[in-house]
Amino acid sequence: MAPSTTVPSTSDIEVPETLLKKRKQNEKAREERLAKAAEARKAAKAKREVVFKRAETYVKEYLEKEREEVRLKRAARASGDFYVPAQPKVYFVIRIRGINEIAPKPRKILQLLRLLQINNGVFVKVTKATQQMLRLVEPYVTYGEPNLKSVRELIYKRGYGKVDKQRIPLTTNAIIEQTLGKYDILSVEDLVHEIYTAGPNFKQAANFLWPFKLSNPTGGWRTRKFKHYVEGGDFGNRETNINKLIRSMN
Repeated sequence: MAPSTTVPSTSDIEVPETLLKKRKQNEKAREERLAKAAEARKAAKAKREVVFKRAETYVKEYLEKEREEVRLKRAARASGDFYVPAQPKVYFVIRIRGINEIAPKPRKILQLLRLLQINNGVFVKVTKATQQMLRLVEPYVTYGEPNLKSVRELIYKRGYGKVDKQRIPLTTNAIIEQTLGKYDILSVEDLVHEIYTAGPNFKQAANFLWPFKLSNPTGGWRTRKFKHYVEGGDFGNRETNINKLIRSMN
């Protein structure tokens, strides 16, 4: 009769100390990962709430501005006066001509404005210096005061950001926060508000936005671009009529 053999149970087998340590480390790392993920979810939720509340505040601000403008127009009409709107704070500038026979100074200004190609567009804060620059390059550009709808549509439909010198589409708020978070610009709506109101961090916001690449306007340009807008041409200041052009090129 063969001698009986006993098989040791798994509970009797000693686990090497190194393996136990590794298991403990893995368990600890897993717990840390789960805690970090929970923390990230909590932070993301809090950020979404901040972004949403800010967007609501902006909407109220825009509506109040509209109402105030309507009130001032009515008051002026009632007293037989003319309503003179406030000076524009921001221009949207579009390059409409190429570089043929362009003098060095206007060429340099177009480079400073980042208008390197025809149909490129940029937001510019209205200052004495920028107005002088625009006068010097006027035959090569058209510009005017963009309304809220134009600013929003340009950024949402054609907006690209400059991240590490790369042209990145603005698909998430995280892309904006990554570069402009230090200026308290966390979302697309923050960016729209900063540009439209010419806020304190306008320069950083405008430089973050890659120059807009627009299409030719629907129906083409009005002339061969050699006449001023007020003379029935295309170049120069269009004031609020820039919005119609933006829509036909967006």
